Amino acid sequence: MLRRRKGSELKPPPKSPPHRDDEEKRREKEADRRERRPKNWTCVDSCCWFVGCICSIWWFLLFLYNAMPASFPQYVTEAITGPLPDPPGVKLQKEGLTANHPVVFVPGIVTGGLELWEGHQCAEGLFRKRLWGGTFGEVYKRPLCWVEHMSLDNETGLDPSGVRIRPVSGLVAADYFAPGYFVWAVLIANLARIGYEEKNMYMAAYDWRISFQNTEVRDQTLSRIKNNIELMVATSGGRKVVVIPHSMGVLYFLHFMKWVEAPSPMGGGGGSDWCAQHIKAVMNIGGPFLGVPKVVSGLFSAEAKDIAVARAIAPGVLDMDVFGFQTLQHVMRMTRTWDSTMSMIPKGGDTIWGGLDWSPEEGYECIAKKMKNNDTLTVEQNGNGSLGNTKHVHYGRIISFGKDVADAKSSEIERMDFRGAVRGNNLVNTTNCDVWTEYHDMGVEGIKAVADYKAYTAGSLLDLLYFVAPKMMKRGSAHFSYGIADNLDDEKYEHYRYWSNPLETKLPNAPNMEIFSMYGVGIPTERAYVYKLSSASECYIPFQIDTSANGGNDCNCLKGGVFNVDGDETVPILSAGFMAAKGWRGKTRFNPSGIGTHIREYNHAPPATLLEGRGTQSGAHVDIMGNFALIEDIIRVAAGSTGEDLGGDRVYSDIFKWSERINLQL
Repeated sequence: MLRRRKGSELKPPPKSPPHRDDEEKRREKEADRRERRPKNWTCVDSCCWFVGCICSIWWFLLFLYNAMPASFPQYVTEAITGPLPDPPGVKLQKEGLTANHPVVFVPGIVTGGLELWEGHQCAEGLFRKRLWGGTFGEVYKRPLCWVEHMSLDNETGLDPSGVRIRPVSGLVAADYFAPGYFVWAVLIANLARIGYEEKNMYMAAYDWRISFQNTEVRDQTLSRIKNNIELMVATSGGRKVVVIPHSMGVLYFLHFMKWVEAPSPMGGGGGSDWCAQHIKAVMNIGGPFLGVPKVVSGLFSAEAKDIAVARAIAPGVLDMDVFGFQTLQHVMRMTRTWDSTMSMIPKGGDTIWGGLDWSPEEGYECIAKKMKNNDTLTVEQNGNGSLGNTKHVHYGRIISFGKDVADAKSSEIERMDFRGAVRGNNLVNTTNCDVWTEYHDMGVEGIKAVADYKAYTAGSLLDLLYFVAPKMMKRGSAHFSYGIADNLDDEKYEHYRYWSNPLETKLPNAPNMEIFSMYGVGIPTERAYVYKLSSASECYIPFQIDTSANGGNDCNCLKGGVFNVDGDETVPILSAGFMAAKGWRGKTRFNPSGIGTHIREYNHAPPATLLEGRGTQSGAHVDIMGNFALIEDIIRVAAGSTGEDLGGDRVYSDIFKWSERINLQL
């Protein structure tokens, strides 16, 4: 046997330097790979492919994250987290509750699935495939094709030529937003525990991109909702329905209640007592009754807090200097064709949202509450810790150009009126732009004039949006209104453009019906923004949130250019709660029949461990759909309880105090 001498080592033979022929072969292989790449492959496609990979990983991790509690044996989970409470459906089944009133779900913006029925050549093979909801595979496989099909006609607000995208029907339309990410699924499963099934549950799916009245013009969706409710009442022995709208679906159903009773052809011809005959209760979840400031930033600069922070962290990804990847421009072009978004522009002007020197939320300090029990706080404790702000916050200035403008007294702000500014094309070479936006028609002087106005309140925001997006606002103004009615008996308020504004319409004559406002509290929620002019460029969106603007120790409500107040992370409590707290409370001109209103707030408690998934006590705008306390309230009302049986109002916030500061004729 051969033995290696002690201490000796077998060494591999030295590598020879790469041969010149090998290098040439490598280059030829790379060139061949490039040749095989699709000829229309652009930087946008490359970046979207990269983003798609990241999204795929994210969705996979999210799926595991949400699936973990179910995939772990219960004894293992309880050993880590402690005893798990029974889901609401199991708990109430043990109490003897059974299915009673039929239930109607009304999804909100972006949560309902959309599928392709007709498309252009680039969408070949996608017939009846989801372009929204599901796996989102087509977002990064065919990004520009996807944007083209998800956009609506800029003149009509309806389908562009050769494209038909329609809402997915049935409960599957909005039970999950994506694999592992529930929306209505948890509530549906708990209702099933007490005997509900598809015959007495109905998902009122609609195309959330188009205006409310146009859902009837194009798809007869409002008529379908009317017919389905009538059928459910008739087949359940006359038991009225419980309607559960979420987010923008709250405004959509508000529009429906006026449409169904209005005479045809504009309305559904159901008569003045239709709602009284068919609806037991409307349980609104996270309702943006008076709009949301977040929509303003979306329409103005195609960004909100999350996008602004991402842009600051990685400007090369979202701006065009490095990759030519004009993501925000594509987002802006697409979303500005979605008329539904304009339903959530803040309503009521300065009367509701405040002016340059005041706002209803004055004195609020942004301290996120992290309680583990929804019943820990009481109404008497509401407001604790919200008076210690050492710096006055001007929440009424929804947009301020510069932190100094946001902080200054109104008398110190020099403003130049933008309304008469000269507009004109400011592009030298349009071929450098992947996508055209309305900002390209404004000109340098128009852009400068917008910034020189310094501060915008809810009263001047409409003029601003008309100035920067005239095509969008021309369409939107035909379908939505944002004022306060002086005389609700005026014939003009019989037009559908007023029906989704609770300040310009009356509730139905249905004194036995109940309305619930159910929403999360205890989460910092976008209320106002600090803006700056972006770097000069031909194709940029000229305005962006100034993420360097922070309040520091003396103003913890300002972070990353965003002023926050109490809410559910999307809807401030002022918008979600004011109408139930004051506008509709008792008999008012907005509620002449005295429909009973109840506020049910859910104090946010984040999940304590990863095993809790998104949590059972979350107050976040979407995650609240899995909140056990909210689900229990809904099931009890569906089984026959009233708001009084639930205990009436449950309030943790300052909504009543803030509502009293609003001087509105009732």
